[in-house]
Amino acid sequence: MNSQMMAAVLYGRENLQVERVAVPTIDSGDILVKVKVALTCGTDVKVFRRGYHARMIVPPAVFGHELAGDVVAVGDGVSRFSIGQRVVAANSAPCDECFFCRRGLQNLCEDLLFNNGAYAEYIRIPGRIVERNTHLIPDHVGYLDAALVEPLACVLRGLEETSPRAGDTLAVIGLGPIGLMFVKLAKLYGCRVIAIGRRPTQLDRAAALGADELLQASSDRDPVAAVRELTDGRGADIAIEAVGKPLTWHWAVDMVRRGGTVNFFGGCPSETHISFDTALLHYSEITCKATFHHTPASIRKALDLVCEGQISASVFVNRQEPLSNLLEVMRHLMSHNGHLKTAILP
Repeated sequence: MNSQMMAAVLYGRENLQVERVAVPTIDSGDILVKVKVALTCGTDVKVFRRGYHARMIVPPAVFGHELAGDVVAVGDGVSRFSIGQRVVAANSAPCDECFFCRRGLQNLCEDLLFNNGAYAEYIRIPGRIVERNTHLIPDHVGYLDAALVEPLACVLRGLEETSPRAGDTLAVIGLGPIGLMFVKLAKLYGCRVIAIGRRPTQLDRAAALGADELLQASSDRDPVAAVRELTDGRGADIAIEAVGKPLTWHWAVDMVRRGGTVNFFGGCPSETHISFDTALLHYSEITCKATFHHTPASIRKALDLVCEGQISASVFVNRQEPLSNLLEVMRHLMSHNGHLKTAILP
């Protein structure tokens, strides 16, 4: 194996260069993975636009975090994996010892170890992630499907946090890849789904995934009123906000029924402040939740869904590009909000 590789290095705001860098060295407990597929993500687009991520990326750094590949080297003490095996590795692992981990909130771990560097020919998987959040890919599962596990785990955990029941009406606001995953998973849970998006193409994708009603959000149509019309005036049992804007956060609260649940899955820009009608929240007993990241348990569940054939990447990924085209891909995704994922093939 060569001592150098091609990798996408982020130097700052919209400053990305695909260049030769040293292949990562591994320590005891680590593995080195040859990346076969890395998927683009809305978070990566935000990181590209801003030039950093407070918790994950300090430039200059190789970035990207949704991947699947082959083990090409193992560190001392690694017993779970061997050279030649196909693996999918999550982008983090908790400590399992802190206050939050002991309470089952491993996504809020005080020492959550993040890992980035998927937009490269090789990536080092740190020992903690190797031990707690890396899995073999079964022979019948392709790299592309396996690479979808990380975002799917986040969505799966978000849906489970709202405790959906078969027959519930669930409104999904925002039909990018994340919103579409919510649509698909909600249908698997037996829910009636109202999909709300801006573009006809997004609504068509939601319909193909089983959405029962489609609402195109526009200046001349109030999606809150439309949801209430579709639910005999009551409102949805659950509203999922998958956009990350103050307006759509308000929509979510206003379109759930009394006793309903809202999940603010889409994160608004930093330092955003939003006001809600306290009487509405109090007297209608509306539960407001937010879901961040995944846990080892949700990663395992997401992989199981992929292995069972319940979820296919073909629905959420519509382009394949070489690593050398990543800058063009990022610029395209930045100007085409809601676009599907692109598979980067190092």
